[in-house]
Amino acid sequence: MTTKAERKPKVKTPWGTAEVVDEVKVGQRSGEKRFSIVVQLLESVDGGALVRIAYTTDGVVRRGPVTMRAREVERLRVALAERPALAAAFPLAGGDA
Repeated sequence: MTTKAERKPKVKTPWGTAEVVDEVKVGQRSGEKRFSIVVQLLESVDGGALVRIAYTTDGVVRRGPVTMRAREVERLRVALAERPALAAAFPLAGGDA
């Protein structure tokens, strides 16, 4: 039996509900504003893999354009290298997806 602490978070996508399997966050700032880019590996109810890219403010995932500077793309690449399942689904990390 899966306890509440062991349950994977669920998110809504255009293809239905999916579970968050893995994620990396890259912190950003612009002046005094602080936010993060989040890249998530999702699994749909039919077992398909999805990659969601979003940004967060105050811990809330938001849709919209995601803009990254070159140094943040490099930090994302490094973070993905430490997460093999997510890296494999995300070509930026050199995965086979």
